[in-house]
Amino acid sequence: MNLTDIAILIIMPFFVTVLGLFFMGIQRKITARIHRRIGPPVYQQFIDVMKLFSKRESITHNWIYDIGPIFAIVGVLVTMLFIPMGGFRLLSFHGDLIVIMYLFVISGLGMALGAGASGNPNAGIGVMRALALMMAYELPFVLSVLSVMIYYNTTSLAEIVEKQRGTWAILLLPISALVADITLQGQFGEKPFDQPVAPHEVATGPMVEYGGKHLGMLFLWHAIAVVVEGALFVDLFLGGAILFDPTTQIGMILNFLLWILLVFLMFLIALLINAVMLRFRIDQAFAFYWKWPTILAIIGLAYALGVSTW
Repeated sequence: MNLTDIAILIIMPFFVTVLGLFFMGIQRKITARIHRRIGPPVYQQFIDVMKLFSKRESITHNWIYDIGPIFAIVGVLVTMLFIPMGGFRLLSFHGDLIVIMYLFVISGLGMALGAGASGNPNAGIGVMRALALMMAYELPFVLSVLSVMIYYNTTSLAEIVEKQRGTWAILLLPISALVADITLQGQFGEKPFDQPVAPHEVATGPMVEYGGKHLGMLFLWHAIAVVVEGALFVDLFLGGAILFDPTTQIGMILNFLLWILLVFLMFLIALLINAVMLRFRIDQAFAFYWKWPTILAIIGLAYALGVSTW
């Protein structure tokens, strides 16, 4: 690893955090416009995070409550290191896609452990809903990712990106891509799959007891997760946004800008659906994911198996 790689390794987490907060600011603005409101400025998220980190907290429970947000944010940061970003690779090895799948779950469990330790019943309900929703969308999501691994005969995300240099997987495996996009709505926590937070029902659910620096870390965790989850879809089905020659400096810059655009596009689709959809009940969300998306994921997996065998 040379000095350039080390510099990217240090800078990229800060960049992804800023990018995620900017995306969340745009989300609030667009949602407000759709609802015929003015809405806050796009930089409001940065102000909110700075205010939270400047506050003193008078509430504490136990060390699990304190370490939960740290566990969540570290988990998603480690996940980010394995995901190629417009041609920039941080960490990569054979089987890293399987590691990414595990890390996605670990990050969410960190928040669940911390919230559960607070003893607040609303937090407990939110955690229960979050775990149920995770179990619901993980099945079709894993099946769609498995179809990509089988089609390209590799478990390396960097190799999957490289093998899409000719044609993106969304054109070769459209059913699996559709399923992954549906599960992305649940991963983002947007309607109709925002049951864990549900402000009008369980007072923001897992985050209800958090404030100050703890809540600020959860804001950062969500901001990073938004970018990482969208980036994984871009790498799996949109060729990692590599359209220009990655061996030249201008090509790398253009690929990176395209990567940012495509990640935002996936988030934009989710927030537009969020702005016009009602919330499912948790049992409806679970039944939905284990019905049509799972059926489509099985069909997509069978197609990938058939094509790879043929």
